[in-house]
Amino acid sequence: MVIRFLPSVEGEDMPWAKVWNHAFQGPTGQWYIENSLTTVGQKDPVSEHNTKLWNTGLESDKETARKQKRKLQYFSNIYVVSDSKHPENEGKVFLYRYGKKIFDKLMAAMQPEFEDESPINPFDFWDGANFKLKIRKVDGYWNYDKSEFETTSTLGDDSMVEGIWKKQYSLKEFTAPTNFKSYEELKTRLDAVLSGTVSVGNVTDTM
Repeated sequence: MVIRFLPSVEGEDMPWAKVWNHAFQGPTGQWYIENSLTTVGQKDPVSEHNTKLWNTGLESDKETARKQKRKLQYFSNIYVVSDSKHPENEGKVFLYRYGKKIFDKLMAAMQPEFEDESPINPFDFWDGANFKLKIRKVDGYWNYDKSEFETTSTLGDDSMVEGIWKKQYSLKEFTAPTNFKSYEELKTRLDAVLSGTVSVGNVTDTM
């Protein structure tokens, strides 16, 4: 699969949105799947809980904290250049969710490690580069290490570029306040997932 990362849309500074979230199963069997308030610079009940677990010094508590740690996700607009498995997607614009591994490759392209490598802006319509997305399974997990950028190229003529640009999605929603629950709502959910109880004032209810 070959994709092209697209530039930021009008009125937005960055061509990616960065979101921290938590996804884990508690001892009650319930799942906690929520965006972390640390994304927007606020305190988050899971991060606070994990810090307490880590500070006990017990290896069992540290392991629990590791399982409950926040995970980083990025979102960008992409254009699908070619997709042999889903050719119907070729020539279309999508929102693409990806992790740190691919983001690191984007950063490496913009800020190469070696002097003989020229920096590129992979989000540029004219001087960017197509990205070969190569996914393997390594030790039971999806691995993107073999993914790589092609040489720089123009995505298309001005008419094509304008058409793609108009189809891009805003990324503001990912870090908008409406995309996050309040601290109190998250704490209530965390209590339910961890112990099956919810504290309201001085009263504790069993779920």
